[in-house]
Amino acid sequence: MALENIEYVRQDKLGFITINRPDVRNALNKQTLEEIEEALDRASADTEVGVVIFSGKGDKSFAAGADINQLTEKTAVDALQGKGMQQIYDKIESFEKPTIAMINGYALGGGCELAMSCDIRIASTKAKLGLPELNLSIIPGAGGTQRLARLVGKGKALEMILTGKIIDAEEALQAGLITEMTTSEQLLDKVREVSEKILSKGPLAVQLAKISVHMGTETDMKTGLMLEKLSQAVLFNTEDKNEGTKAFLEKRTPVFKGE
Repeated sequence: MALENIEYVRQDKLGFITINRPDVRNALNKQTLEEIEEALDRASADTEVGVVIFSGKGDKSFAAGADINQLTEKTAVDALQGKGMQQIYDKIESFEKPTIAMINGYALGGGCELAMSCDIRIASTKAKLGLPELNLSIIPGAGGTQRLARLVGKGKALEMILTGKIIDAEEALQAGLITEMTTSEQLLDKVREVSEKILSKGPLAVQLAKISVHMGTETDMKTGLMLEKLSQAVLFNTEDKNEGTKAFLEKRTPVFKGE
């Protein structure tokens, strides 16, 4: 698939998926969502990619939400069938490699939901986040009602969703919606810094940590603890575990191979 609305570029071990529709504040239409999935598949197949970073073209918008022109044509059948925004964001959340949302401006509606499907959210001080779907008499339907409540708590999620409140980066940081905040000029450097920290870890441990957290928090404590134990058992039997412990004892940097 040729990418028209998305730019996918690998820089060293970082795969950048950039929404390239700045003239419409990087709105997410059907084609853009399909291209996001295609770019994600490319990042999955590229063994050199260790972290995937989502961003929006320009300095005003990460992603301003769904394309309203297409939204006017949606029916109940569209919500129930096919591979829509919710399914693609589920794929991002369960992606085997770590994902970071680099929020450089507005992240509204589907754009905010895209950011929430990533493992880590780093925003510039100019960022604005919110789920204003109720203004259109619809609800956040791409995971917004569920992920927001899990990130910021039910009370704050209900306030934001029911009022359509759009919050700045400072409030988002305090609420736990984003994980870090920095200036626009330092945003890319901060994302690279966080990525390098992740890349320095054992890739199998990173993958199983993601699975344990994402799946464990969706079940009861005992089941989550068993998932954690089984993940640890797998890691105890890897060459990377041997390398990690040996490097620690020898006071050197480990060389992980994902084995």
